[in-house]
Amino acid sequence: MACPRPVDVRAGRVGCMADKLLGIWNHQPWTRLGVTVVVALLVAIVVHRLVRALLWRFSDGHPMAREMLRQARAPMGWLVPLLVLVVALRARPEAAQLHVIPSAEQVLVIALIAVATWLGVRCINAAEFFFCRRFPVDTKDNLRARRVLTQARVLGRTGSVLLILIGLAACLMMIPGVRQIGTSLLASAGLAGLAVGLAAKPVLSNLIAGLQIAITQPIRLDDVVIIEGEWGRIEEITGTYVVVRIWDERRLVVPLNWFIENPFQNWTRTSSQLIGTVFLWLDYRVPLEPLREEVKRLCKEAPQWDGRVCVLQVTDTTDRTLQIRILASSPDSGSNFDLRCHVREGMIKFVQQRYPDSLPRMRAELQEWPGKTAPGRDGPAA
Repeated sequence: MACPRPVDVRAGRVGCMADKLLGIWNHQPWTRLGVTVVVALLVAIVVHRLVRALLWRFSDGHPMAREMLRQARAPMGWLVPLLVLVVALRARPEAAQLHVIPSAEQVLVIALIAVATWLGVRCINAAEFFFCRRFPVDTKDNLRARRVLTQARVLGRTGSVLLILIGLAACLMMIPGVRQIGTSLLASAGLAGLAVGLAAKPVLSNLIAGLQIAITQPIRLDDVVIIEGEWGRIEEITGTYVVVRIWDERRLVVPLNWFIENPFQNWTRTSSQLIGTVFLWLDYRVPLEPLREEVKRLCKEAPQWDGRVCVLQVTDTTDRTLQIRILASSPDSGSNFDLRCHVREGMIKFVQQRYPDSLPRMRAELQEWPGKTAPGRDGPAA
């Protein structure tokens, strides 16, 4: 249909061009869809920057919120455009006329779920990082810091694992073929379900053990523990295992549920203070009071002694020696080890210099056999 010839030529050209564009808009759904996508992306960019600016302004004075905004910057840059695109595709009526749109919309929804899961995991990591920075463990009295960090680490790792599992399940449920396979397996495969349950038992037990450890806290980060006869510190607590740093820099990896099902020693459960023991075995003739005075002197000159306990006692006797036990206290296990070595070396040196006859010795009495004379007395000369 030709445009009528108007009096104003310029106005006629503009009117004809507008009619052509309107005809293309009405008869080309792909054109309308492309314009919708472009407009949606522009709106998403504006909304993302506006929301981020508002959240950054309102989070002033809240360090955790600021840390979450820093960590969430990358996923938020994808979340808002995907959300706007999904809403735009569902709102346009011509999207239903195109056969490719349902598949594209399904892909966008799966990507939206994945980005939302990513955002949740980054927020959990931001909270964990905030607590790690707020409560440092490199202080002398770090009991409260270790308690808070243990809860933050274990709950954060457990929450991240659960969030990823939920996001993965939601993405799989968006795929019809996978959803049908899962439904048929749940409906008919009782034996397969039992096998899957048995296979998932270690994972589930570790997750539950992680929650129990986070709530009851039998162990915390930097705790000193004795496990399988090994002395070490809790270096890392994950969602499935615990890493123990042994004193000689080895690493002992222990499953989480082991700490729930087995007994172990925790030297820093309520306090890091510790009483160490030094044993000496000396002869019966050793005087005890000079030893007590020397032990007090050694403890007072040692910087590792905290002034609480310094005792020398005879705790046992044998047919040859006395067992002398020395107790000395320190603010932590590392200092106590050094203090025990200092006291042990000092007491050995003191006994060697002052009372060398009091060191352990073997006593024996020599007797002649009855009826046998010594040579050179009554018997004939050789």
